[in-house]
Amino acid sequence: MKSWLSGGALAATIALPALSGAAWADDFTCSNATLQGEYAFGVNIVSQQSVGLGWKYFDGNGNFVQHDYRGNTSPIRFSDEEVGTYKVSSDCTGSLTTQVAGGGSVQVLFVISDGGRHIHEVVGALTVAGGANVPVQTSADDWKVAPEQNQQ
Repeated sequence: MKSWLSGGALAATIALPALSGAAWADDFTCSNATLQGEYAFGVNIVSQQSVGLGWKYFDGNGNFVQHDYRGNTSPIRFSDEEVGTYKVSSDCTGSLTTQVAGGGSVQVLFVISDGGRHIHEVVGALTVAGGANVPVQTSADDWKVAPEQNQQ
């Protein structure tokens, strides 16, 4: 019994790392095309004690449009269309810049997960009209809207 148990443990010790290596064999890489279609997002603006939500549409070529709503603002409606550009690295990290009404911009760093279905974001810089930088602590998470069976 002891010999069988030791042999089984030895086999498991050898097989599990080999199997985990096989699971990583199809390394997933990202590109601008990884982000394509509509994503819903939620925002936590810690520095301003506020929240927000909205949606983005990525074209797969480095451009996007978005509409958002920041909580506790009036009127209660989504923003006019905001446009921006994004760049995705092969390691599934990236950055995007949103041009906001009045001439400001928001620069974001992100990480893509779940094969492009989820984006984790942190705002790196908020620039208001005139070029002044505003310190912010903001994070957001985006989720692909389309059902998985509709993915390309």
